[in-house]
Amino acid sequence: MSIPQSGGGPIESQTQLAEYLEAGCKPESDWRIGTEHEKFGYLTDTHEPLPYDGPRSIRAVLEGLQTRYGWAPVEEAGHLIGLTKDGANVSLEPGGALELSGAPLETIHQTCDEVNEHLREVKSISDAIGVGFIGLGAAPEWLHDDVPLMPKGRYKLMDSYMGLVGTSGKTMMRRTCTVQVNLDFGSEADMVKKMRVALALQPVATALFANSPFFEGKPNGMKSYRSYVWRHLDADRTGMLPFVFDEGFGFEHYVDYALDVPMYFVYRDGKYIDALGQSFRDFMKGRLPALPGEVPTLSDWADHLTTIFPEARLKKFIEMRGADGGPWRRLCALPAFWVGLTYDSSALDAAYDLVKGWDAPTREALRVAAADQALDAVVEGISMQDLAARCIDIAEAGLKARARSGAGGLLPDETHFLNALKESIDSGKVLADEMLDHYHGDWNGDLGRIYAAYSY
Repeated sequence: MSIPQSGGGPIESQTQLAEYLEAGCKPESDWRIGTEHEKFGYLTDTHEPLPYDGPRSIRAVLEGLQTRYGWAPVEEAGHLIGLTKDGANVSLEPGGALELSGAPLETIHQTCDEVNEHLREVKSISDAIGVGFIGLGAAPEWLHDDVPLMPKGRYKLMDSYMGLVGTSGKTMMRRTCTVQVNLDFGSEADMVKKMRVALALQPVATALFANSPFFEGKPNGMKSYRSYVWRHLDADRTGMLPFVFDEGFGFEHYVDYALDVPMYFVYRDGKYIDALGQSFRDFMKGRLPALPGEVPTLSDWADHLTTIFPEARLKKFIEMRGADGGPWRRLCALPAFWVGLTYDSSALDAAYDLVKGWDAPTREALRVAAADQALDAVVEGISMQDLAARCIDIAEAGLKARARSGAGGLLPDETHFLNALKESIDSGKVLADEMLDHYHGDWNGDLGRIYAAYSY
């Protein structure tokens, strides 16, 4: 989940909202890669989720990172709720999952080094206090009441609202994790093509990274339960955004959509003010019941954009949001997949050619099938495994064309980060399939063995 935004004066016209998004346009030389990933913390002896406070807790991990590795603290109402350093931040998800929001970096080599350093730091702190971290799309065993809500005002408001919309909002908050990559665009036209590719092919990412086949102690019948949860969360702020594929789509159209998404809060003087279900359009007119007479600032608009959760989200960059959180090796595979597809113009054109003929029902059907069946899915004659293989071929060509070397020049490009995904294509199995094989095989139905097998 995002931290409060800052900067920007009062909004005087709706035009400023589109200009805010348009300000994200950058020349290709300035395009960067930001990787974010969440992971569940647990007590190694009992496999219980971490409490916020205590000698073996989320706070203890944050304090250890602060003391030993020089991260600066982020506090809210006296609670340590995050850390910052060198353009990156560590934050808490509602149920205590730990998230790294990486700095914007030039190459996948760099963002993978950042991920590796972060995980090494976390492991050095957590090992010393009997804590572990695991990358999965959904908590495999915990019940709702097992997972404490973290002491952040934003989460308290969201938690109460989630009970009023959809059926799985509280499950999303406490018991799911994702990995995502944030990517830049060069112009409005470039943004439009990237958003269309991102939304249409997000089910491929869901399938390739599916690893949440367990929930509340048993198989749940799906490969990505996390994706299922997001489909049943809140229709006003989630989904595949069919309007993005309409003729004439651009920044102004996304603004119109976002203005109609009900608000969660307004952040003032370090506090979250309840604006649940209220209208940003009313806020623009000075008629917000939560703050009568006030008009929003650009930081309020930036905050509001963080409360929208579609499969691909537009801010001053595009967030790819369809993948389950995963183990160490796959955290670098996701940026490789999307950078390869979108940061080379020929690759982006090839990816767009794959999807431009699909209609909204086809895209939605692929999303549903990806969660249920991963690479085994077939939708209207489209084989998910074949589609994923084609995407990886395009991504590999895109990464070769970028030719960003690493390891002091020993690696000529970033294509090796796709190897984990190629293995899934070759075998036809994703991590969810592998986990189910273990569960029904050598684990003998003992789901507790998942922690040793898949923790960092």
